[in-house]
Order: sequence, then structure tokens, then C-alpha cells
Amino acid sequence: MSPRPQPGREYVLTLSCPDSAGLVHAVSGFLVRNSGNILESQQFDDRLQGRFFMRVHFDVSDPASDLKNLRSRFGPVAETHGISWTLRAASTPTRTLIMVSKFGHCLNDLLFRWRSGALNIEIPAIVSNHQDFEGLAESYGVPFHHIPVTKDAKPEAEARLVELTRELDIDLVVLARYMQVLSDDLCKQLEGRAINIHHSFLPSFKGARPYVQAYDRGVKLVGATAHYVTSDLDEGQIIEQDVVRVDHSLDPGQLVTVGRDVEAQVLAHAVKWHSESRVMVDGNRTVVFR
Repeated sequence: MSPRPQPGREYVLTLSCPDSAGLVHAVSGFLVRNSGNILESQQFDDRLQGRFFMRVHFDVSDPASDLKNLRSRFGPVAETHGISWTLRAASTPTRTLIMVSKFGHCLNDLLFRWRSGALNIEIPAIVSNHQDFEGLAESYGVPFHHIPVTKDAKPEAEARLVELTRELDIDLVVLARYMQVLSDDLCKQLEGRAINIHHSFLPSFKGARPYVQAYDRGVKLVGATAHYVTSDLDEGQIIEQDVVRVDHSLDPGQLVTVGRDVEAQVLAHAVKWHSESRVMVDGNRTVVFR
């Protein structure tokens, strides 16, 4: 496991802009002028779209180069080159609200990774439309909020969820097998900061029993997809995908076990990369600096 970022000294700059000469020089020059030392740098030139993407993790030796000053000083550089950018302290954890229904494998995995220090996140709350995992939340010392969802009361449930995200200053919402479709309005409010996980049998095997359908069709691959939440159901920008090869010897229950393992791992990767500012949205796609 890599060492924890040093508070007050390490920062992450991400940027995107129209591609042009001198962009790397502009960023490196800014860092030199502000006592910056590059710890990790990745870039991508999308030649088809003519856009440039970059992520730089750096530290500073001058105490005066704090987050406020760095942001102020980078502003003119960004304006000159038409740069869209974010600059954040690398040590600041992403405040993450996790939502779950009746399948707890992804929730359990995220809680374990968080507690063991593998994810640089805070979990101020777990929200569920059922009460099955209240005890699990309690065992980790995380507040549990039961928000029932019915056809008639769905607007009220979503309003309570929005209220929670504001009260708790939530940066990221994770749908860890939360089996409710979010309204278009809520999807828009959470744009770019909500991640969902689903099995990769869509759209071939829809419904409540996709693994049984997969078994009936004799699938040879079991997979999962983590993506940002949009109003187009399960069609948000993909962050991570993975597959595991299976064969005829696995029954539906065994396929479920294999599938849940893949889902948990794929979702954990997506949460980790998002929380470390490694994911940049590029239209319907993402640029992921692993």
C-alpha cells in the first residue's frame, strides 16, 4: 500500500482543455514557481477530439504554497490556455454516502477497504430502503438511515436523500447494489458524483434473475460494470469493467458467487480512482489515469 499523502504538502491537479503546444510546459512552470515537486504525472492527448487531459500529483516545500494560494496562482495559467481544472489536497478524504438494498457484498467490501485504509474516503452514512444491513453499519460505527421507498412516497424519499447529502457535505454517492431507479431530477443533481455497479449481462439478461438467465444460455464470461449515474438507465460513463471466465460446471448459485466477487472488486476500483481524482469525464467516455 502506498504511503498516505502528507496533509498541507501534497496536492492533485487535474485538467482538460483544447490541445495546443506548451501545455505541459505551462503546468511544470507553474509548479516550479510554487516550490512544487512532481510525484506522479499522467497525460492523454485525445487526437480524435483535439483535447488534452492531465493529472499531476505533487508536493510543495514552501508553506506559503497552500491550497488557497495555489488555486489563485493557477487561475491565470488556466485562463490563458482555456483550461478546465480542479486542484485539491491529496490527503483530504472523499466524503462518501453508500446506498444499498438487500445484497450486501459491495457494501461489506467497501467498508472493509475503508477501515483497512485502502480507500481514502470517509463514510458519514449508509442509506437503505431496507433494514437488513443496519447491524453491519453499526459494527463499523457508521450511521444507518432507513429511507423506505414506495411508489407514492418516492419523491419524499429522494428529497430526504438530497437533504442528507447536503447536511453531511457528501462528495460522492455510491449505489452499492441499490435496487431503486433514481429520478431524472435526482440524477441531474448527482451528475458526476454518483457511481453505480451492475452485472455486465445487460441488456441481454434484464430483470431480477440475470444469473439464472445467464446459466440457461450457457455464458462463458461473468462480468461487472461501474459507471456514473445518469438519467439514461445504466448508460452512464463507464469507469471500470472486468470479467471472469466460467464454464458449464457452474450452477446458477455458483455464478452468483463469482459475479458478486467481480462486482465488489470493480466497484472498489471505481470508488478508489474517483476519490483520487483519477477519473475525468470526456463526453460519453471517461479518461482514467490508473
